[in-house]
Amino acid sequence: MVPKSIFKNVAWGASINGYRGNLAELVEQSLRRAALWNEVKDKLRDSALALSGGQQQRLCIARAIAVGPEVMLMDEPCSALDPKSTARIEDLIRELRERYTIIIVTHNMQQAARVSDITAFFMEGRLVESGDTAQIFTNPSNRETEDYITGRFG
Repeated sequence: MVPKSIFKNVAWGASINGYRGNLAELVEQSLRRAALWNEVKDKLRDSALALSGGQQQRLCIARAIAVGPEVMLMDEPCSALDPKSTARIEDLIRELRERYTIIIVTHNMQQAARVSDITAFFMEGRLVESGDTAQIFTNPSNRETEDYITGRFG
C-alpha cells in the first residue's frame, strides 16, 4: 500500500500501465469486487493509512483487481489480522477464485485447507507434493508433507 489516498492506491497501477478509461468507474468496480466499496465510498480522498489492517488488505486486493490480472499472488494475505478480518479476506478469496487464478503462500495450514482447491507443499525450495487439497490434508502421500501438516515439525 502506498501512503496516498484510497482512490490513488487503487488507480495507481492502472494509471502507470496506460489505462485510458474512466478511473473513477475502475476504482469503484475494483473496490466493489474487493468487498470494500461500502466502507470507503465516502472516504476516497482520505489516506489509505487510516484504514484497519483488514481494510488495507482488501485495498491491496482492489489495487490488484484494477490492473486486470489473470493470476493473483497473495503472500500471507491474513498475517497479523484479527479473526473477523481473516474471515472476510477468506470469504473474498472464495468469491474471487471464480474470476481469477489465486495463488496463496501461507504457513497457516487451517487457512490453506479452508480456501484452497489445490495445495502444493514446498520445503527448502523444492516441491514435495501437490494435489487436491482434501487429499493432501487427509491422506498425503509423502512423509514430509504429513509431518508438516500434523505439526511434527514447522
